[in-house]
Amino acid sequence: MVDVAFYSVVGFACAFAPNYTVLLVLRLLYGIGMCGEWGLGAALAMEKIPAERRGFWSGLLQSGYSLGYLLAAVAFFGIEPAFGWRGLFAFSLVPALVALWVRTRVEESEVWEKSVRLNRTPAYQVFKNPAVLRRFVYLVALMTAFNWMSHGTQDIYPTFVKKGLGLSPDTAIAIAVVYNIGAIIGGMVLGAYSERLGRRRTIMIAAAAGLVVVPFFVLSTAVGRLMLSSFLMQLCVQGAWGVIPAHLTEMSPDKIRGFYPGVTYQLGNLIAALNLPIQEALAERHGYPAAMAWTVTPALVLVIVLSAVGKEAKGIRFGSAGTQAPSAAAADTV
Repeated sequence: MVDVAFYSVVGFACAFAPNYTVLLVLRLLYGIGMCGEWGLGAALAMEKIPAERRGFWSGLLQSGYSLGYLLAAVAFFGIEPAFGWRGLFAFSLVPALVALWVRTRVEESEVWEKSVRLNRTPAYQVFKNPAVLRRFVYLVALMTAFNWMSHGTQDIYPTFVKKGLGLSPDTAIAIAVVYNIGAIIGGMVLGAYSERLGRRRTIMIAAAAGLVVVPFFVLSTAVGRLMLSSFLMQLCVQGAWGVIPAHLTEMSPDKIRGFYPGVTYQLGNLIAALNLPIQEALAERHGYPAAMAWTVTPALVLVIVLSAVGKEAKGIRFGSAGTQAPSAAAADTV
């Protein structure tokens, strides 16, 4: 709740930034709160949900990212013409109100409360276990590939639509709404199917389907084709992402579950931040279709390969004696 309230207030403050330097500092502070929330939210949600239903709720949780993206795109239509970019930042105070509502409705997980009573082991002591450290490095690599896949299909895409194809900003927003609907559907459907197919197999199927869509995605020029191809691409990409909250929390040791998923995710996100400048540089020399194809395709392949060589701990019972064995065994084989 502190994280959500903090980034909401800082986001609101961005509306009043007098210059670029102040805005940059505020965005740095915003990142601390925003990125701190995901791991904690995923751990809380997955600990409170029955193991056999974790896949669907994992997909629903991760689809919140796409729903937020969609709502922001819709908000742009109403807010930006009247209040400009500062109005959009001011609107970011709304999640703080949501946080207050959640605080009155959601209790701490029993797993966490039990862990606090029985264990106060510092994180650095947990990392003395070589298996935990190997697993950590593996998950950072996996999250780098995942974030590169996601950002590679999203960050430069609106610029491609507006600058590369000469379409209007409103058209770009409309396309964003459509592909985020695909992302929401993909996250929930494939998250649920991961209970049948397994976490890694679902991820590999989604990424392989994304590879098939790549030519259609990067070469479409008509608005209808852009909507359809981007819808399908985000169905695949965010469908794979729908498995991640469950997968990361299941692969996390009980003692540091609040730390482990979020840090592996955000370290991968940090490395994948190189995607945008690389895509921009490639676009200047070779055009946007080539820039996206040359960065997205390797990312999808890497997601498949890393998922294939890794392990999973689907259905592990958090906080119960004897349930760490599957996770530890998974780590030993990575």
